[in-house]
Amino acid sequence: MQRELNEECAVAGVFNHKDASKLTYFALFSLQHRGQEAAGISSSDGKKMHTIKDRGLVTQVFDDVKLTTLKGHMAVGHTRYSTAGDDSILDAQPVYARYDLGEMAIVHNGNLTNAQSIRDKLISKGAIFQTFMDTENLIHLIAKSEQGKLVERIIDAVNKIEGAYSLIIQSRSKMFAIRDPHGFRPLSYAKIGEGYMVASETCAYDLVGAEYVRDILPGEMLIFEKGMEPQSLQIMPSTPKHCIFEYVYFARPDSNVYEQNVYTLRKKMGIQLARESAIDADMVIPVPDGGVPAAIGYSQASGIPFEMAIMRNHYVGRTFIEPTQEIRDLKVKMKLSPIKEMIQGKRIIIIDDSIVRGTTSRKIVRMLKDAGAKEVHMRISSPPTTDPCFYGVDTPNKDKLIAANMSLDEIRDYIGADSLAYLSVEGLYASVGGEKSHYCTACFTGEYITS
Repeated sequence: MQRELNEECAVAGVFNHKDASKLTYFALFSLQHRGQEAAGISSSDGKKMHTIKDRGLVTQVFDDVKLTTLKGHMAVGHTRYSTAGDDSILDAQPVYARYDLGEMAIVHNGNLTNAQSIRDKLISKGAIFQTFMDTENLIHLIAKSEQGKLVERIIDAVNKIEGAYSLIIQSRSKMFAIRDPHGFRPLSYAKIGEGYMVASETCAYDLVGAEYVRDILPGEMLIFEKGMEPQSLQIMPSTPKHCIFEYVYFARPDSNVYEQNVYTLRKKMGIQLARESAIDADMVIPVPDGGVPAAIGYSQASGIPFEMAIMRNHYVGRTFIEPTQEIRDLKVKMKLSPIKEMIQGKRIIIIDDSIVRGTTSRKIVRMLKDAGAKEVHMRISSPPTTDPCFYGVDTPNKDKLIAANMSLDEIRDYIGADSLAYLSVEGLYASVGGEKSHYCTACFTGEYITS
């Protein structure tokens, strides 16, 4: 679909490898889908840290010359889509600081729900902030902690924060990977040569030939120290509430998230969708690229032929940044192009992964009818998105979410489809498997895990 939900961020780290910064660069390249606003890497040679970060894509921020200046056997990196903070280079990560124990750099995927109250307390005690990012709170909490060792300070700091966080913290000689007690956001680690890699998704390991070891557990901290195996500390009780929307929308299909393959689960969502909302038609087509796996599953379950009747131009920028609605409309047409010869006179089932505001779905339905489709039946491989997310996804306010303000029939009429159906919440659970209680479905149910 047209990405109306702003992506999360991605984190990556490499420890004990001579090409740490280059491997981190390639990991971020694999994770670019999680954030296209800014990118950054901090490296350490054991004595000094080096940091480069800027707005833009990973390939725009870094080149061979810049990567050679990021010296050292360890590095942490980040690709950003702002969820808490402003749209400026100051809010790019890693967040770096010098403090009484030396230097540190932090990268963070998620959103701290008590960030403002922590910031207010820190400011009242004299703290000076350089950015609007909730991540900067952690720098201050660690630096001001009365604990002695860094590991103790980190534990002290994370016990003061709430919300979603997958963190990688780098000192001059160690690396720490931490996941919040609910495990909202994915984080795992892998072996590469004599070293290790940590990343938001396993697709980062596939590119560089790292061998996946396991997911970092909710509430777990892994400590990477030279000459030692990673040390595991369970610093908070584990109460899993994994973001189910990772499976629906965010993660790359070739990644394994929460130890399951994303592509396989999206196909299952399509199969379940066909069971729940079958209708007679001539072809099943996806909205590329997000709807492809579910459309394949729907086609296989229904016996209706699958066709790629809409082509996507991958070289068009995001449409929502343009200043006028006319230009946004034009860029949707530039991005998605129907094959009229396949569509004309046909009854079409079109599969997408979600509807947020409904504006893009409306344009797609109109585009198909303008191309001569006899009927257009919209099927969505997730439940209606009725509530915003506060755990690291920049969703619109509730008054902008179409499913929170219109009935199913009203949405169908608004987008101009002949019929509309969503996957049920129970159908989504059936598709992904596992314990229902281990998932966060707040965006579909309004049942938030934390305040």
